[in-house]
Amino acid sequence: MSKTLIRGAKVLGGEPQDVLIDGAVIEAVGRNLSAEGMEVVEADGKVLLPGLVDLHTHLREPGREDSETVLTGTRAAASGGYTSVFAMANTFPVADTAGVVEQVWRLGQESGYCDVQPIGAVTVGLEGAKLAELGAMHESAAGVTVFSDDGKCVHDAVIMRRALEYVKAFGGVVAQHAQEPRLTEGAQMNEGVVSAELGLGGWPAVAEESVIARDVLLAEHVGSRVHICHLSTAGSVEIVRWAKSRGIDVTAEVTPHHLLLTDELVRSYNPVYKVNPPLRTERDVMALREALADGTIDIVATDHAPHPHEDKDCEWAAAAMGMVGLETALSVVQATMVDTGLLDWAGVADRMSFKPAQIGQATGHGRPVSAGEPANLTLVEEAYRGQVDPAGFASRSRNTPYEGRELPGRVTHTWLRGKATLVDGKLT
Repeated sequence: MSKTLIRGAKVLGGEPQDVLIDGAVIEAVGRNLSAEGMEVVEADGKVLLPGLVDLHTHLREPGREDSETVLTGTRAAASGGYTSVFAMANTFPVADTAGVVEQVWRLGQESGYCDVQPIGAVTVGLEGAKLAELGAMHESAAGVTVFSDDGKCVHDAVIMRRALEYVKAFGGVVAQHAQEPRLTEGAQMNEGVVSAELGLGGWPAVAEESVIARDVLLAEHVGSRVHICHLSTAGSVEIVRWAKSRGIDVTAEVTPHHLLLTDELVRSYNPVYKVNPPLRTERDVMALREALADGTIDIVATDHAPHPHEDKDCEWAAAAMGMVGLETALSVVQATMVDTGLLDWAGVADRMSFKPAQIGQATGHGRPVSAGEPANLTLVEEAYRGQVDPAGFASRSRNTPYEGRELPGRVTHTWLRGKATLVDGKLT
């Protein structure tokens, strides 16, 4: 592999520097590095970040290849600046055995666009009744460290306790989809003024908050790690903040769409805005932004949830829940956090690379941009402004809530261990 010089990039948003890639590693970082005999990427005015890491991606394969495949999903990831993604277990068959997680892991290796780390199911078939093969999945070639029934809540407190005890033995983490099922029966959107006016079944904030409260107490009791998926309410923020003040080992994520969109959009009855957990109020959005800024919420995770056209282009009640997010996540974070002054680019690197890699134990990812480190990198043109056009997505699905919306910034280059997977906005 030839050497590549990234010239004049603002590393983590700081002063312009040159970054020299030699093979799979960063050879040098400094000023006025020699470009003789190597490929040069002119990065004047652009921001260089460590490759992004997504702790919450749905790749759908095996079983729902009409929505996404590991190949198309990792191409979408590379387009969005990601070099590592964690694939959720709600596939068909469910990723609840060593065989299935190894299949997903090997498909990721074959794709070459992004590292794929499977997330194992907590319970057999995501049914919440019996623990899955947690140890076998961890000991498999995939080396699973994160377990989740995402899409469903581990609602049984005894099962949740046993899972926390089990993963503690090998330093794993349980990622909880916090949704009390009895409180959300028939729910279609956030419970509040808008749901009352529209006559749609309400999804109360307490359905999320009560599960988070229970699980942080269970984690404290067991002395294990718990991660809260797609936190969405101001009340949830306060519970996590309280738990951290007690020293409980809890981490939490927020999605880009919960940082920007509100339940007012549901007035359009456009199913593209139907998501789990639902879009909340402006008050919740502001609380989530502040919590991400102050570190109460640890990371941004996309919850990339692709669906085929027929599953979203239908009446609201029948539509599937979820949005694609890998290719727009960084732009939404720039709009909501950087351009508002809540985070700088170093903070973005922390919330979208360093910490998710640490939580998920993504070896070689979330590393400093410095000599000797793996060359997993993302180059961002922060001055760019453009409308979102899903026709240009690498994902197999197009269910984005941002179609036609102007968003800032775009990823121009992505490198996975020194190999360019995205060059000038085009996949290689």
